Amino acid sequence: MKQTAVVVAPGRGTYNRTELGYFAQHHADKSDLLAQFDAFRVARGQKTLSELDQATRFSGPTHTRGDNASGLIYACAYADFLSIDRNRFDLLGVTGNSMGWYIALACAGALDPMGGLNVVNTMGTLMHQHLIGGQLIYPFVDSDWVPISGERDKILGKVAEIDARPDHVLGLSIELGGMLVFAGDEAGLTAFEAEMPVVQDRFPMRLPNHAGFHTHLQAPVAEEGRAALPKTLFHQPDLSLVDGRGALWQPKATDLNALWAYTLGHQVVQPYDFTSAIRTAAREWMPDVFIILGPGTTLGGAVAQSLLSCTWRGLDSKSAFTKQQENYPRVIAMGREDQRALAV
Repeated sequence: MKQTAVVVAPGRGTYNRTELGYFAQHHADKSDLLAQFDAFRVARGQKTLSELDQATRFSGPTHTRGDNASGLIYACAYADFLSIDRNRFDLLGVTGNSMGWYIALACAGALDPMGGLNVVNTMGTLMHQHLIGGQLIYPFVDSDWVPISGERDKILGKVAEIDARPDHVLGLSIELGGMLVFAGDEAGLTAFEAEMPVVQDRFPMRLPNHAGFHTHLQAPVAEEGRAALPKTLFHQPDLSLVDGRGALWQPKATDLNALWAYTLGHQVVQPYDFTSAIRTAAREWMPDVFIILGPGTTLGGAVAQSLLSCTWRGLDSKSAFTKQQENYPRVIAMGREDQRALAV
């Protein structure tokens, strides 16, 4: 009997040193697909994804910049999606985190494979060219992933206070389970880093080569994206989608003009609520499992924390989730070797 599954696509920051060679390692059987992606990049004067993935060593300045990272992550994630064993899983829908929305569109069939690359590559390149602002991340949960009373409101209050200062910009970028991602200009980010206590020995954490995603700072990028990417790229999806507001898009019932406008408008300049996306998927479809596409392993915690926020299947803490995972893995991360075999 098949398990039901919701697929989750990753965003920026998931292809790092340990992911070097990910496509070559896991997808040697998809060389034709990669060749098409490489030809697309060559035509635009960019490094091929093969060259980046098969480099002898990882280079932060090269591999994490928007015009390279976006294509790499898309290729790995989309290939992972194609590798999911459909004899074992009945896919109910797709969602994603931040840039993962573009990947989700391709997985669901709302963009064809090259259309997905076009959207990802174009937006990643525009983000890199403009590189407006930056991002940092900060938690509001304790070590057991339980929300600390009043902490979220306190953090958001500090952000609002900083944003209200002259020549400071800071605002919510992504609701990421038990984490909040903020975006702003250098003054706003530096003020937050200086005035908030260090927690768990690593937060606030600045995200390298990230722009001020999902804020009004990206309005020029959104405008150029709409000019470069026509509505004709978009098709009726084959699978249901949940977007960064927690809203559903259904096969045979999707307004393609609205989907284009959301993808290259609201999704770029307004906060992305990944927590709501996972919550909607959990409540609407009650899947047996969530399958997180690679590369990387960083999104598993955010998916789990998002599920805990609605006490999905009675789970309310990290310890409860970990125990559940040992008995019946509900979250399968394809970027983890010990879990990948459960999905492919």
